[in-house]
Amino acid sequence: MTATGPHDDITDVPGIRAGHWTDATAQTGCTVVLAEGGAAAGVDVRGAAPGTRETELLGPGRLVDRVHAILLTGGSAFGLAAADGVMAYLRDRGVGFATAAGPVPIVPAAVLYDLAVGAPLYPDARAGRAACEAATDGPLAQGRVGAGTGATVGKIAGAASAMPGGLGSASVRLPDGTTVGAVVAVNALGDVCDPRTGAIVAGARRGGAWLDTFALLSAGAAPPSEARGANTTIAAVAADAPLDGSAAHRVAQNAHDALARAIRPCHTPFDGDTVFALSTVPGPTDPRALAIVCAAAEAVLARAILKAVGA
Repeated sequence: MTATGPHDDITDVPGIRAGHWTDATAQTGCTVVLAEGGAAAGVDVRGAAPGTRETELLGPGRLVDRVHAILLTGGSAFGLAAADGVMAYLRDRGVGFATAAGPVPIVPAAVLYDLAVGAPLYPDARAGRAACEAATDGPLAQGRVGAGTGATVGKIAGAASAMPGGLGSASVRLPDGTTVGAVVAVNALGDVCDPRTGAIVAGARRGGAWLDTFALLSAGAAPPSEARGANTTIAAVAADAPLDGSAAHRVAQNAHDALARAIRPCHTPFDGDTVFALSTVPGPTDPRALAIVCAAAEAVLARAILKAVGA
C-alpha cells in the first residue's frame, strides 16, 4: 500500500469531487466532498462534543441508503447552515433521493469550533454552495483552507501555546486497483504525532519546547475552561470498493484508529471527533476485501493528518 493516486488526495477516488470555501480574514471555512452519483455511507462519532447533521440516517435499517455529499465545516453548530447551500446546489443539478416532489439531496455534515480564532463568523448556505462550485476532481488545496482554516492543535495550556492545525488529504492505490482517499480537518485538543516515531510534530509548546498534552493530562493537569468544546477532528474517507452501508460503517470505525495513532490524546470529552466513510461503488461486500480497505483507510487518514499540519 505504498503507491498514491496522481494527486495524493481524496479526489483520486473515482466519483469524488471536493472543494473549499475559505474566509482567510475571519479564519473559517468549509470543505465539501461531492458524490453526485450516490455513495453508500457510514459514520462513527467518538468524541464527546460533536456537532453533526444527518448522521442518524446512516445507521442500519434506514430507508435512505445513499448520500450525495459530505460537508466538513468550521463555525461550530452555526456552520451546519452551510449544508443548506450544498443541498441547494445538488437539487439544482437534479441530484438527490427521489421523492414525488423532486430530489432531496442527502448531505451529512460535521463541524469544528473555530469561533475564537479570527472574527466570530461562520460558513453559511452561500459558503456551502461556493465550496460546491469550486469542487474539482483535480488536486485539492491543503493547509489553512476550507474547514481547516481556523483549526488549531495543542490547547492544553490555552490558545497562547497552541499551533495551527489545518486540512489535509491523501490517497493510496491498492494492488487490485482500488483507490482509498481521506480528507481531514485537524482541530484537536491534543498534539499531532508522527505514528512511525511517536514524536510530536505539532501541538502545545512553550519556550520552544513541546509541553506534551498526553503527559500533562496523565499527570493531572486539567485543560483550561476555554478548551471545553473548542476542539474536534472531522474527516471523510472514500473508496471505490464495493461496500454497503454496514461495511462503510466498519471502515469509519477502523479509520478512527488513525486519530489514535496520530493525535495524542484524541476522542477526549472536549473533542467531537467524527469520521464519515463513503463507497462510490455501493454493493455487496467481500469481508476479505473489506479488511484491506479498513487497513488502507486507517493508514491514509493518518497520513492526511500529518499533511494537515505539515501544509
